[in-house]
Amino acid sequence: MSSSGKRKDSFILQAGILAAAGFISRIIGLLYVSPVTRIIGPVGLGYYQTAYNYYAIVLMISSYSIPSAISKVIAQKLSLREYRNAHRVFICAMYYVLGVGLVASLLLFFGARYLGTESAVPVLRVLAPTIFLYGILGVLRGYFQAHKSMVQTSFSQILEQIINAAVSIGAAYGFIVLFMGTYEKSEVPAEQTSRAVYGAMGSALGTGAGVLAALLFMAAIYALNRPMIQRRIKRDQTRQVDSYRDISVMILQVVLPFIMSTAIYNLSSSLNNKLYTDIMIKFRQVAEDLVVGDYGVFNGEAMKISNIPIAFSSAMASAIIPTVSQLVARRQLADARDKMAQAVKTIMLISIPSAVGLFALAKPITWLLFPDETTIELAARILMALAISVIFYALSTLSNSILQGIGRVNTPIINAAIALFLQTVILVSLLFFTDLGIYAVVIATIIYSGLMCVLNQLSMHKALGYRQEIMNTFIVPFIASAFMGACAWVVYEVLLMLTGSIVISVLPAIAVAVAVYFVLLILFKGVTEEELRAMPKGHLLVKVARKCRLL
Repeated sequence: MSSSGKRKDSFILQAGILAAAGFISRIIGLLYVSPVTRIIGPVGLGYYQTAYNYYAIVLMISSYSIPSAISKVIAQKLSLREYRNAHRVFICAMYYVLGVGLVASLLLFFGARYLGTESAVPVLRVLAPTIFLYGILGVLRGYFQAHKSMVQTSFSQILEQIINAAVSIGAAYGFIVLFMGTYEKSEVPAEQTSRAVYGAMGSALGTGAGVLAALLFMAAIYALNRPMIQRRIKRDQTRQVDSYRDISVMILQVVLPFIMSTAIYNLSSSLNNKLYTDIMIKFRQVAEDLVVGDYGVFNGEAMKISNIPIAFSSAMASAIIPTVSQLVARRQLADARDKMAQAVKTIMLISIPSAVGLFALAKPITWLLFPDETTIELAARILMALAISVIFYALSTLSNSILQGIGRVNTPIINAAIALFLQTVILVSLLFFTDLGIYAVVIATIIYSGLMCVLNQLSMHKALGYRQEIMNTFIVPFIASAFMGACAWVVYEVLLMLTGSIVISVLPAIAVAVAVYFVLLILFKGVTEEELRAMPKGHLLVKVARKCRLL
């Protein structure tokens, strides 16, 4: 970890490192869902997803925003070379998460019976201790992110997912055998439900094990860096040393809006789950296993796939907060606008082709990751519909962080509340007055992400006079992506006709799609050589383009 004052600003490179880790983590997360689903079944997956949604909202309220909030505060101190104050912020933040995390874990554990369906309660109680661990992990990650160093966070994310996957699979199987006495499926409905619940509890144990492993890793990294941190504090010549009371107030002033914004922004998933299950089961009289099973396909398969390309936007959001915060602290607003435009264009160069690719190859991609004949058609149709939300969520995730980074911490809260209210009205209407079922949740998800995207963009323009370049940011990538999607679909269908194998057909189609998009993007002048070099492994991209005589 080096001083931010001595480091060349390379937030896109750091975002690339974090995005690569996020991509690998999500792939691992997808790969282990398939064996877990085979063990616990779609109903067990539905119980896990139901419990996880409530766990996620409590996590967001207590600890989820800590890395971003802490990185913003510490980055401002580092930009002024106030190393002693920066470390005092770190200490205060640690005390904050210890207290809040403990309370949140206890509330979730003992209040689980008031949330969700009765069968999801034991799963929630297994997840509850993870909230306490995640808060500590979040402070450590935020500390290193403030120094514009994403390597530590990236490695911890990958480690977290590997341990999560291994324990989830093993514990899901082990809990079923331990509590049911056998792995064999029963024909008795009550025993089938119990089997699904025990399997979901085992899968939930993997979530906690992954967070614990990541926490131990980050703690070890901090311990290795502690001597250097102490030396830098001793050399600090800052006269004004912030009191712990002032720091605590400052942390609350930053953390609370971050928490509210993140909580409302992500509340839609839990709210949609609650409304969908309650209305469909209690008012539309649909069988619980069908309702939970369909939601498991939506949230456990289609949403997980659509979230993969959003990893880069999430990484960019984490990387840009300290950069924008420091520029605004120094009153370098023009530079801040340039960084914002650069970040938006970079994520659009990735998100737009990802959305088109998911639409064109929805069924084979779903089959590749979740080879289940009973759910493939539903999951593929949902994924096609969700493809457009990839672009909306990518933009809104980034713009949320930008608004927070420039000090407009309350604006994302207001925007998220407006979008949540409108999507909820639409969802309830669709569930009561149509037979769309789970597709009503899909429509609400798209509407919510689209509203957030538009409202945040308007807020950024109002705050800094920010205007995004349109042609090379949106139009050219979309045209190149349209050709790419068509080529990928043709290649897939031809190979499927010749081989009869989805796996053999989809992988070459994806490779062709990447090559076609890369060539067309350069030929259409959608990206410059300088922009290519700024990307992760940019020198290799430029080298390839030159060998192909594209540059």
